[in-house]
Amino acid sequence: MREINKRRIPMREQPVEERIKNFRSVPLGYTEEEAMAEAQRCLQCNPPPCETKCPIRMKIKDMIKEIADGNFIEAFNIARADNPIPAVTGRVCPQETQCESACTLRKIGDPINIGKLGAFVADFARKKNERGEEVDIKEREKKVAVIGSGPAGIICAVDLRKLGYEVVMFEALHKAGGVLEYGIPEFRLPKDIVEYELSYLKDMNIEIKLNTIVGQNILFSELRNEFDAIFIGTGAGAPKFMGIDGERLKGVYSANEFLIRVNLMKAYRFPEYDTPIVCGDRVGVIGAGNVAMDVARCALRLGAKKVYILYRRTKEFSPARKEELKHALEEGIIFKELVNPVRILGNEDGWVTGIELSRMKLTNIDKSGRPKPERIRGSEFTMELDTVVEALGTVPNRLFLDKIPELEITPWGGIKVKENKMTNIEGVAAGGDAISGGATVILALSEGRKAAESIHRYLS
Repeated sequence: MREINKRRIPMREQPVEERIKNFRSVPLGYTEEEAMAEAQRCLQCNPPPCETKCPIRMKIKDMIKEIADGNFIEAFNIARADNPIPAVTGRVCPQETQCESACTLRKIGDPINIGKLGAFVADFARKKNERGEEVDIKEREKKVAVIGSGPAGIICAVDLRKLGYEVVMFEALHKAGGVLEYGIPEFRLPKDIVEYELSYLKDMNIEIKLNTIVGQNILFSELRNEFDAIFIGTGAGAPKFMGIDGERLKGVYSANEFLIRVNLMKAYRFPEYDTPIVCGDRVGVIGAGNVAMDVARCALRLGAKKVYILYRRTKEFSPARKEELKHALEEGIIFKELVNPVRILGNEDGWVTGIELSRMKLTNIDKSGRPKPERIRGSEFTMELDTVVEALGTVPNRLFLDKIPELEITPWGGIKVKENKMTNIEGVAAGGDAISGGATVILALSEGRKAAESIHRYLS
């Protein structure tokens, strides 16, 4: 019996002192030798438990076997058959709570680094300009419109195209990719990788209409007349706010605006890109999820001297990925735990000068499975800040939904769907953040795939 390496092959990263000064990718990727060594740790379980925890049921075992044998293009073809954007999911998905959480090796050591191996084979194929195995498509006469070009829309479009449907994708912004383009910073997800992954849609002859707002440039009723079915994957682009005094001060951002300015509009390359962003010396970020970590780490790279995460629980209960939390702490992001904003303070010119916070204590477990934070009366104190960013989650944009009054909405503002992802409107499905309010890329892919299956059943 072969000896098993219990520890995963570490991935090289940019040194902390260098990476906080640039927006380049923090992980540097595996070499071919490192990828093979990591893949060779795999026990090749039968059946493979990792696959049962993958929301899109990727053939992880087969992919890793090919990597272990040095057959990287074959491994890429296996990944691409199930996943249209493996270079993306390999970088940003929470593998530690999904496929890697089920890895048998966890019982004796580290699980296989499934995400990084997936990213490796996709990057290898890109360097070799391998596009993946050609799909034999038997054309059908029916057409499907996909509204939104984020993860849910991408996989729905690809799956339907493979089944032979003509697919046209409508994107409101000037670039496709949705949250992959505007929401996730370059140091986590380089945009040239997003653009390359999206070029697969063109290989599949999926038409993408940019700068096209459904409800404004083209009416939803027009789409219903022109297409046989519709998928809505418009995401959750509207921010949540706390509703406290001072939110209208200059220097207060939603995480949405802050990250769109930085990522999509390249504010960090001002004045080359004409998108200024005000980011003072002292930045407070309200929230502690992945988005809050993204904002905090961007603020640091924009020149802030001190960046604080203002969180009502303690960091052990942060919903952020372990890797993102680790990187933020390594980079010097300061956690202010057990605090909750009371109001944002400003000067007579309308600029932020600080924030008033209340101290919190943790009590009984709430419905999230974490201790409930409770305010300690009379514990208020103030902090001096120049910028405040609220990273409290998102909801679907009402500008789109208000144009379709017949579409049923949940009480919190998401699109209401049945278990099969179909809405109350005949032939119309929805998925991704538009129905969840903000989850993970891989879950959005899962929902987009289920919607494609339902649309196919409907059209058949």
